[in-house]
Amino acid sequence: MTSAKKQTQVRLEEEVLVAGKAAAAARRLDFNKYVERLIIEDTTGARAAGMTAAQRLIDEHGDFLNDLEEQLDASYAEPQPGAAA
Repeated sequence: MTSAKKQTQVRLEEEVLVAGKAAAAARRLDFNKYVERLIIEDTTGARAAGMTAAQRLIDEHGDFLNDLEEQLDASYAEPQPGAAA
């Protein structure tokens, strides 16, 4: 059984390679699968669609999310009873 996949060589700056491998590991993907996924997302428009949806979420609910974040941060800023100062 042969694979339909083709092998290629890519030259990357060391920092880019390190960042790419870290990003792949964070997603529990091997580096090759991570690069393949990036290319598919870029060429099919999936990434652009995701970014558009994220921007729409921020535009529609950004104020609510900012208020919620401030409320959550405030609970850590106030000394808790019995906590060492």
